[in-house]
Amino acid sequence: MEILKGKIQELSNIFLSEIISYRRELHKYPELSMQEFKTSSFIKQKLRDFGISSLQDIATTGVIALVKGRNPDQKSIALRADMDALPIQENNDVEYKSQNHGVMHACGHDVHLASLLGTAKILFELRNDFDGTVKLFFQPSEEKYPGGAIMMIKEGAMKNPKPVHVFGQHVCPDIEVGKIGVRAGKYMASTDELHITVKGKGGHAAKPWKNIDPVLITAHIIVALQQIVSRNVPPEIPTVVSFGQIIANGRTNITPDEVYVAGTIRTFDEKWRKEIHQRIARMSEMIAESMGGSCIVTIKHGYPSLYNNPSLTVNVKDWAENYLGRENVVELPLRMTADDFAYFAEEVPSSFYRLGISNVERGIVSEQHSATFDVDENCLKTGMGLMAWIAVNALKNLD
Repeated sequence: MEILKGKIQELSNIFLSEIISYRRELHKYPELSMQEFKTSSFIKQKLRDFGISSLQDIATTGVIALVKGRNPDQKSIALRADMDALPIQENNDVEYKSQNHGVMHACGHDVHLASLLGTAKILFELRNDFDGTVKLFFQPSEEKYPGGAIMMIKEGAMKNPKPVHVFGQHVCPDIEVGKIGVRAGKYMASTDELHITVKGKGGHAAKPWKNIDPVLITAHIIVALQQIVSRNVPPEIPTVVSFGQIIANGRTNITPDEVYVAGTIRTFDEKWRKEIHQRIARMSEMIAESMGGSCIVTIKHGYPSLYNNPSLTVNVKDWAENYLGRENVVELPLRMTADDFAYFAEEVPSSFYRLGISNVERGIVSEQHSATFDVDENCLKTGMGLMAWIAVNALKNLD
């Protein structure tokens, strides 16, 4: 395996400039969730250029590719990258700045795609050096509910052949380039969408006694729902209830008839997740009723919490330390963010790790989902090489 590791590292160096060019092209022309048609075409063309001909369209814009080694039926594992961008106007002054107004790869999915393309090229070059089959999942719509992972699964992504494990990586601005982060067990939170419409009676804002003010009712509801987290959640179950949208179409002198509020619910425990849904609905309805109004609560059940199989993740950590050096593999904290990779992890033992992208000296430190997000592109060498190394080890060493 040491000889194979050396080959992977050498190919990662050789392919780096090419893979950087792919990342820049993808970054320059980002596409929103379920609109990744040009991205999909780009991916398929590059895979064909590599010599990979076993391609499948799935989930509208998704792509599955097979890299077959010796004895391809012996075992299969899968590697996943997500494809979609975000509705953000980019503020970076770079040659590869987004050309699609109001759309940006602000979460690093362009890096995930380019890394997996690099991994595909490496594995195809070395296909006579490993046994089994590597499935490549280029997944659409991670950013938008219900998510592309569950769509791919429903359309048969986990069949013919069925992978015994799925591995994924995601950029992390908290980790320096050249390093990765791992965490076994519970890692990322579940995510549910919360929608509340508060109904009252509108009128002249200078005559509040003649109205039933839905703005005031909404304010009471928002404050009260925070108390569910501060007063009802056990400390061992991290939970977040946050609101990101409030629409009250009145004016300075007009009290509206209703107010719309949208937010998110994040937690790690399925039993508590169900209970907090019930508490939110009951508390909101009762507060509105007690103040003379009413409300409609809709909770859209989103991604489950992401669980990294402990023994598999220990293996990933060992392989990463062998490939990168022990000093370049760090332990991750729990995250309240979510990822629909969790659906793959519910199907088979899986592991999801973080790829370091920051470079303080170069000023590459912006957070994801910001208009100035960028990466040190040397992360692509780590990303494609390590994922190839994980793949060949998983095929060789795991049942």
